[in-house]
Formats: sequence, C-alpha cells, structure tokens
Amino acid sequence: MQNLLKFRYFLALLVLASCGESQKKEPEAESAPKKEAVPNETVASKENKVILFFGNSLTAGYGLDTEESFPALIQDRLDSLGLPYTAINSGLSGETTTGGLNRLQWVLNQKVDVFVLELGANDGLRGIPLKETRNNLQAIIDAVKEKNPETEIILAGMQIPPNMGQEYTKEFRTIFPDLAENNELALIPFLLDGVAGRPELNLPDGIHPTAEGQKIVTNNVWAVLGDLLNE
Repeated sequence: MQNLLKFRYFLALLVLASCGESQKKEPEAESAPKKEAVPNETVASKENKVILFFGNSLTAGYGLDTEESFPALIQDRLDSLGLPYTAINSGLSGETTTGGLNRLQWVLNQKVDVFVLELGANDGLRGIPLKETRNNLQAIIDAVKEKNPETEIILAGMQIPPNMGQEYTKEFRTIFPDLAENNELALIPFLLDGVAGRPELNLPDGIHPTAEGQKIVTNNVWAVLGDLLNE
C-alpha cells in the first residue's frame, strides 16, 4: 500500500503518445502478460531526496504489478532502513537510448539527487550501431550533469545474447564500463546478473524477470546504490 501511495503515473500525455511506439518497439514481449509499470512520478516530500530510475521495460517491471518492479522494491528497502529518499520509476517498455534521450527533459523537470540509467538492451537486441548507443548514453549523462552537476549517476551495465555475432556482443558489453570509467560514474556491472538465462526467473518471453527475478535485480542495484547512499 505504501508503494501504491508513493507511485503515480508520470506524464500521462507522454505515455499516451508513446503507447503505439512501445508496442512496435518490443514485439518480442507480446506473449507476456499485459500488466506493466509505465513511467510514473512519485510526489516526494520536501524532506526526501529523489532517486530516479530511467530505463526500459526492465525498470518498468514489464508483465508485473507496479509494486513488484525493482524500483518499488528499492523503495521498500529505503523505507525499512528509514532513509529519506523517494524512488521514481521512469521505465518505458521498448525504450531505446534514442527514445530515452528524446524524453529525458520530461523527467528532469524536478530535482534529481540520484539518477540510475538503465538503457541500451533494446539497442543491442535490434543491432543498432554501437557508436550510436554509446553516443546516446553519453548525451544522456551530459544532460543530467548539465541540469544539476550535483546529481549522482549510476550506470546499469547490460549484456546481450550473441545473436548479432561475437564481435558485436563483446563490444556492446564494454560500452558500460567504458562510460562509467570515463565519466567517473558508479557502475552496476550487469543488471541481470543471476537472472539472465534462468527460465524459472524470467517470463515466458525469456527476457523480462519474474517477481522473483526482480528481487535479485533489486539486490544487484542495491549493492551499488546502497554504497553510494552510505557515502
């Protein structure tokens, strides 16, 4: 109930405009359940700092109830520890780095203290040129820093199956640690560590974590986020 009070749908106009595009972007998930989180806005109290999770269907919690997504589970952990932070789920199914860059200003209309960037998986699955993915992620990082230099950025690392060939797959994996090092960002080495490739922890599409899988993702995120908050 606490999460439901904290999570409100974010930018209704943006979501309505994006629905058709998202359906086209992610045909691989059509067989999955239709319930999913969409970008939403939490109204943080004046005392709370904001952690914004900016990503795709992995952040949105595709196929699950909103409170089962890892940003909602992070909020549970923050509350249990009495930490004065509000988690905002700004995940949009089917989002690529290009789409994320295009909608970024919408979500930066409020002050963000911690920005968790989880994009790139859909680029890799579609074989988008690696230079484009890298440049888009860098542009997002630059825009967040320009908006507020004090915002802490966490980059979520991603890996993809070797469908696009070994060379593409290997170079894709290096994008995230390279960007983290070059920009002095905290890095989640692999968001889906312990979940990817395990059928029992993924929906029938083999891509999106189940509720149990989201709990493991939460631990992967917290291993980095928790350290940053303690600092």
